[in-house]
Amino acid sequence: MLTITKEFHFSASHVLEGLPSWHPCSRMHGHNYVVVLELSAPDHKLVPPGFVRDYNDLDKFKQWMDKTLDHRHLNEVMEVQPTSEVLARWIYDRWIEEFPELTAVRVHETQKTTAEYRPD
Repeated sequence: MLTITKEFHFSASHVLEGLPSWHPCSRMHGHNYVVVLELSAPDHKLVPPGFVRDYNDLDKFKQWMDKTLDHRHLNEVMEVQPTSEVLARWIYDRWIEEFPELTAVRVHETQKTTAEYRPD
């Protein structure tokens, strides 16, 4: 199995509902998010000249992310609680049809925190 990744950046705010009022995430705050798409394929499914997927194809994701997520309030964009974990799954669900090689989505809120969605 061969795997590629590509990293994307956006900034957004959110509020996490259901937390105690003293919890910092219960108030509106923002992050400079990093999203990493991971795509994989076995040798026999590589596309010429030997790609899992041409990195240029991922420009579609970047355009969507810039339009949909960048400098937005995620509570208004997503129909679900905008935690990093849920955001990773939400992105995966929206892009698996376009990129069937997609094997995982990682979302970093900070340099020290990462959530990953990888389907079973």
